Parts: sequence; C-alpha cells; structure tokens
Amino acid sequence: MPPKKNAKKTPSLKTKQKALLKTSRPVVSKKVVSTTKIKDEDKESHKNTPYATLRGMKDVFGKEGRMFQRVYRVSESVARAYGFSYVETPIVEQTSLFVRSIGKGTDVVDKEMYTFDDKDGSKVCLRPEGTAPIARMYINQGMHTMPQPVKMWSWGSMFRHDRPQAGRYRMFHQFSCETLGEHSPVVDAELISVAYNTLRDLGIEASVRINSIGTPEDRENYLVELVGYLKSKRSYLSEESKKRLQKNPLRILDSKDEQDRAVIEDAPQIVDWLSEPSKKFFMSVLEYLDEVEIPYVLTPTLVRGLDYYTDTVFEFVEEGVPETQQGSLGGGGRYNGLVAQLGGQSTPAAGFSLGVERILLALKRKEEEARKNGTFVDTAEKQQVFFAQLGEQARKRALLLIERLRRAGIVVSHNLAKSSIKAQLELAHKVGATYTLILGQKEVQDGTIITRNMESGIQEIVDQKKIETVVKKLLGI
Repeated sequence: MPPKKNAKKTPSLKTKQKALLKTSRPVVSKKVVSTTKIKDEDKESHKNTPYATLRGMKDVFGKEGRMFQRVYRVSESVARAYGFSYVETPIVEQTSLFVRSIGKGTDVVDKEMYTFDDKDGSKVCLRPEGTAPIARMYINQGMHTMPQPVKMWSWGSMFRHDRPQAGRYRMFHQFSCETLGEHSPVVDAELISVAYNTLRDLGIEASVRINSIGTPEDRENYLVELVGYLKSKRSYLSEESKKRLQKNPLRILDSKDEQDRAVIEDAPQIVDWLSEPSKKFFMSVLEYLDEVEIPYVLTPTLVRGLDYYTDTVFEFVEEGVPETQQGSLGGGGRYNGLVAQLGGQSTPAAGFSLGVERILLALKRKEEEARKNGTFVDTAEKQQVFFAQLGEQARKRALLLIERLRRAGIVVSHNLAKSSIKAQLELAHKVGATYTLILGQKEVQDGTIITRNMESGIQEIVDQKKIETVVKKLLGI
C-alpha cells in the first residue's frame, strides 16, 4: 500500500537519540559551581580511608612520577644504544627457582621472599630479583639457538619483605641488563659502562667498586681460610654474623655492622686465592675500564649476596654519600654457572641491576644540594605548545586538531574541560608553554586558528589546514 502524501517522515534512530539526549540533559544551575568544593571535601575524606598502602609499598605520582619516567627514558636510551633488546618476565615465579639460584642461607630466601601457596598447591612467590627469571627464560625459550651473545634489558618491580627505609621499599623497581652466551672480559666492561653511563646521563656521579670472587673451586679453597680466621674472632662478631658463620660465612664480608668492620678489615682476601685464569680475566676487565676512563675502587670485601655469582662482581656507589645513607645504587657481576644450575646447558653470563628508588633518592639529594647552593636549574620538561578553546563547537574541533598535531609528532598540553580563556592562558603559563593555540567560535567558522607567543603576546591568524606546518616552524623542527 503506497504511503499517504501528507504522511510525516519517521525520524531516524540517530535523530531520536539526539532528541532524547537534549530533553533528558539536566539543567545545571549556577549553584552547582560548588562541585569543586565537594571534590575537595572528598579528597580530605580520603585521608581517613581504611585502604592505606601496605607497609613498604608506595604510590608514585606527580613530580616523583615524572622523575620515574625520566629514569626509564634514559635507561632505555642507553640500553638500546649498546644493542640490548627489551624483555619482560612474569612477576610471579616458582619459589624453587630462587631457592635453587640464590641459595639457602641468604637473607633473600630465608627471610625476605613473598612466598605463598597457589590454587593448585604449588609454592610460588613474587620475584625478589630479576637474574634467575632471565636465566629461566633463556632456557625455556631456547635462546641458546639464537646468535650469541644474547643481550637483554628489562625494567620491572621486585618484592622483598625487608625493613622499609629511605630508598628501600618492599616493592621496588630495577633497571637491568644481562648478556648471556659469551665469556669475555669485554662483556663485563661493557655492562659496567652501560650502568655507569646511565647514571652519568642522569647527572649522578658514581664510582665502581669491583672485585673478583673467582670460580666455585677458588671460593671453596678461600672459605677454608676465611672460616678459620672468623672462628678465631668469633667473640668480636655481631650476633647476625655469628649466625652467618654457620650458614653462609662469605656474607659476613658484606656486613655493615660497625662491630664487624674491624674483623673484616683484617680478614684474608679472596684475590689471594684466585686461580691464574680468574686473575687474568679480572685484570683484563680492569684494563678495559682504564681504557674507557671509568673510575673504580678495588674492594676485596665485595662479594655480593647471592650464590650464583662467579669471577667479576661490582657495585655502583654515589660519590660523597656514606653507606648508611643508601649510597649504593646497584650492582652485578658474572654468573657463569646459573643457567646450567637451572637445568640448561653450560652458558657464560653476566649482568647488573640499578635500583630505581635509590636513583630517585640520589636525584632528590642533588636537587636539595643545588637549592642550598643557589645553583638549582629546573630541568623539568616544559610543554612548548598549549591548546586553548572557547565554546562548544571549538571544543569539538579541538579534539581533531590535537590529534592531527599528535600524528605530526607535536604533543600539546590542554584542558578541554575548562571553558574560560583566562583560566586556560594561566594554565599555559604554569606549564611553561612557549606558544598557545587559540580556537574560538569565529575561528571554527572561518577555518582559522590563532597562534599566540606567550612571551611577547604577539598573535597571528593562520589556516587550520596548515596548523602542523605552522607549529613546526614556530618550534624550529
């Protein structure tokens, strides 16, 4: 049956939806301006929330968040420049992986691991360090078939139930580099260079403490001498070191207890017990460091705290900061036997980790010192371009133009929720914008946009179609 001539056209679903939105949109009175106050009250009430962060855990935001991102960017840049590829391992692993690799008798395994029963009854844990998972991945993924050495870098969170203090949390982050499949002194020197130059690029002056603990056979011979000496001085040792004397005597050399220091200073040195190949290897590492002019301090008591280390061990220490103030920024060494120990084939390997929270602490110390000396320069990244808009049509067009700029490699700061031009220009000043793009209702109709030099106040009207080219020219890119 044909439609009647005067029949009304049925509105489309889209038209109905728009009409419904218009009629159902609530009328907002001026009194609702108090929303800001409500938000502030909510913010205050959150201080009393029962869901506080767990002890040793922390939120990262604001200025610290920006510093955190800066450390990541610098770490990534240096690692990539040295040919390391990014990898990531799970946060949760089998507990036995770390018991086998780190070893019983260490504080990490005996006291600090977050271990729990999985749903299937197996023992799992939050990873306390990153090297054993890398070795496990090397085996599981058949990386021995890849061109050797395999060079990997990673960034992630670790967990240890330790006593929280400045720069040391129960959840912490590490930047790590590992090289597997090559037994050469230049590998050790390259890893030390990567870590040292990462710290240097962040503006942190650090020195390298270095030692060799030789092969497992070298250590066995040395331990006979060391234990004999420590037993003769047992009455002078701290209670913790007396316990370690039975379980892991080598760890006593790592003790920071003042009661132990005098005993440790006179202890036999492991370098005197190194085999000729280990001595030659270690001397070659030092020669490479001399060549690249990286400062180092031979430290006979440096052994690192984990069982898997062999030969070269090293640590990075912030210059001028005592150990009691968490001056250690990270460390590493060679672990030639770890892959085989975990069930793979014999594979030489070496690596390091830097503690991100320790680095942040060092950066904060540098800033405080600079402020005291009047030499502080704010190196925070300034947002060069700000996008301001006025009116509903301008706000809609702004989203399109912001995306066009982003695709052209230009990131602009903005706050589309604000409608006041004055408030937006004040925000542009706060973020340090050099230029502000201003889009109003008239500009939307004309297909133009205003560029404003925030220092001189000079404004120009330009074509929206040429916005990418215009902004690049203003920024000199």
